Amino acid sequence: MKSLHTVGVVGAGRVGAVLAARLRETGHEIVAASGRSTASRTRIDTLLPGVPLMAPAQVARRVDVLLLAVPDDALPALVAELALDGHLRRGQIVVHTSGRHGLGVLAAAAHVGARPVALHPAMTFTGSDIDLARLSGCVFGLTAGADDREVAEALVADLGGRPMWIRDEDRTTYHAALAHGSNHLVTIVSQAMQILRRTGADDPAAVLRPLLTAALENALLYEDAALTGPVVRGDVETVRAHLSALEEQPVPTMDAYVAMARATTAHAVADGRLDELRARAIRKALRESEWDVLATLVADEASRTGA
Repeated sequence: MKSLHTVGVVGAGRVGAVLAARLRETGHEIVAASGRSTASRTRIDTLLPGVPLMAPAQVARRVDVLLLAVPDDALPALVAELALDGHLRRGQIVVHTSGRHGLGVLAAAAHVGARPVALHPAMTFTGSDIDLARLSGCVFGLTAGADDREVAEALVADLGGRPMWIRDEDRTTYHAALAHGSNHLVTIVSQAMQILRRTGADDPAAVLRPLLTAALENALLYEDAALTGPVVRGDVETVRAHLSALEEQPVPTMDAYVAMARATTAHAVADGRLDELRARAIRKALRESEWDVLATLVADEASRTGA
């Protein structure tokens, strides 16, 4: 028989409010929520209507499952404060949603007898009801002690997700992989859209969507074998032309292109599709571009300061 819990969420941001709303849909009672910002309070009103807004200590005292969905850097102090001030208790399930942290950050909770669980959804969130459907089939990076694995997996099942067990010592590496793949993807796509706008494209998203969708699907299926483009082909002069064209773009865009072209070169060599001679030529062009950017920055700073 399914176990239903009284649940409270501290940090009703994009993640916390959505997870609490999904748990509510599956029969758990959301007793209270905490959120400081206006946006968090709006999410409580829209995703968790009728759930009272309370201070973190008040939330913790009222629930069987305490969901901590606060920023990574705020988590250690919050857990320590709740435990030391007597707001956590033996047998209570204390769950955090940080990808970076494991069970160590919940040590103060474990010390008073609470059951610590690290539960991180491998998903990007908008903080709206759109996210509820996206949770179906979402992988959750789980870390818990042997006695708490069953309850952790049950929570993931109620959230509609799939568990992936992560060793405590691997959580930061796991999170770095997700951040590198998703956050940096957003940066690169945003830069590509900005470049296209400067060339006169009215709808850069329409230009990029078919290409990026195919590239992403191919990469997920074939990894390095999906690489295409001038670096893989060894078209050194095309790379040089790109670098010249990007000189008028913001420095972060040039930096990103150079960094990714260098990484792509290494992958293409390892994959056997780019010979070392052409790889050296591409690396040389990238180094020269970096020196040109640095020289421009130094000249601009000297001009600004009158040096």
